[in-house]
Amino acid sequence: MPRPFDPEDVLCLPLVATLATRAADGAPRTAPVWFQWEADALFMLGDEGSSSLRRIEQDPRVAVDIIEYDNARGIMRHLGLRGRASIEPMDAAVFRRLLSRYLGPDEHLWNPWFIDNVAKISDPAGRLLCLAPDSIFTNDVSFFRTGPDLATT
Repeated sequence: MPRPFDPEDVLCLPLVATLATRAADGAPRTAPVWFQWEADALFMLGDEGSSSLRRIEQDPRVAVDIIEYDNARGIMRHLGLRGRASIEPMDAAVFRRLLSRYLGPDEHLWNPWFIDNVAKISDPAGRLLCLAPDSIFTNDVSFFRTGPDLATT
């Protein structure tokens, strides 16, 4: 009973996505990621030492799933993106927009320890994983509480 929706409705939200890659032995691997959607591409954080980046170097085929779920409101929308990811040099402007989605627009309020040790805004080893999807799938299953007649769209 798939019910499509506009992917932009989910891509604009500060949700956590799941990045799926393949290990060298073919086994699937997943990782939670923050993302920024712009120019018809999904940008995710990476650095030279990340396992996701190493797997994408070996096999660029990826899947990304984003779920908007609000139990109290009866909302559950699934957005799936598939294609080949690329590894791009750090773009500080894209990176700042991505961080602003999750940390808020005022950089002065961002946790300095997180920025210096985890986000590493000025790290020359920083990379962006980029997925310009070959396919996008949407499915609104927000009828789990109300039935299909009252589902949100």
